[in-house]
Amino acid sequence: MAKLSAIEDLVTRLSENEYEKFRQWFWNYENEKWDAKIKKDITENRLTNIANDAIADYKKGNSKML
Repeated sequence: MAKLSAIEDLVTRLSENEYEKFRQWFWNYENEKWDAKIKKDITENRLTNIANDAIADYKKGNSKML
């Protein structure tokens, strides 16, 4: 947690311009991590299994209109 506290402290000390650049960098970083996770889930058929479970639940009547 010491590292996290240090990062938090540094972020609060950034200028507006530096903070905006950091936010953009972090946004891109998170998106890259998310894309990698989705690609991994696809190659491991995790999304297919989730979809099949949802379809099976729907066919059993275990769903409702939103």
